[in-house]
Formats: sequence, structure tokens, C-alpha cells
Amino acid sequence: MARLAGNDLPKNKRGVIGLTYIYGIGRSRAGEILDQAGIDHNTKVSEWTDDNIRFIAKMLQNDYKVEGELRSEIQTNIKRLMDIGSYRGIRHRKGLPVRGQGTKNNARTRKGRKKTVANKKKATK
Repeated sequence: MARLAGNDLPKNKRGVIGLTYIYGIGRSRAGEILDQAGIDHNTKVSEWTDDNIRFIAKMLQNDYKVEGELRSEIQTNIKRLMDIGSYRGIRHRKGLPVRGQGTKNNARTRKGRKKTVANKKKATK
């Protein structure tokens, strides 16, 4: 079992897919890493040698921000936006969509479950 950046990579997956289990690595970056390491993209993670794993681990540590380091950087960026009171920061603070999406009909992922507001009762004569 290959363990990189604090993650156990699934050994039955292709290398390019297995690397995407690490936070901060997508398909294109996984392909770049495997190309630099000289590993075929279709080689399963279980078939990687210890030297290959060591090389990839060293590369991830030196050249890329992944996992905890990347998460903390993103959180500090969001906190900075909130502190300076930018539009995006205010949207983060209110829990609304940040990137221009409308909220009239959708946005349930950001807004959470519906909060029903009761109608006012009409005054009887």
C-alpha cells in the first residue's frame, strides 16, 4: 500500500487516478507528476516500486502544496476576505454563494435546508 502525503492510495487503481485521492491533486497534476517520475499512467499503484513512491513523495513535499498546508492556506485566504469586508468575504460570512450564482430558486447547498417563514394572519372584521 502506497502512503503519500498522509493518505493511503488505493492499490487497485491506475496511478493517475490513485494520485487524485490526495487533496490538491487533480487529473492533470497527477499526470505531470507521473511523467516527471517516469511512470506509465496506466500502471496500477500496487505495481509502483519503493523508489517510485519515494520520488513522488519527495516531489509532493518540495514542489506542491497538498493536504493540510493547502487547506490552511485556503482558510486563511477566506478569513482575509472576511476581515477586509470584501463582497466575497461578506458572502462567505452569510453562507451564500460566492461566485455570482443567484439565490432565488437554488443555492440549497450553501444556504442549507429550507427555513419556512409563516404568512401573517389577516385581520378579521
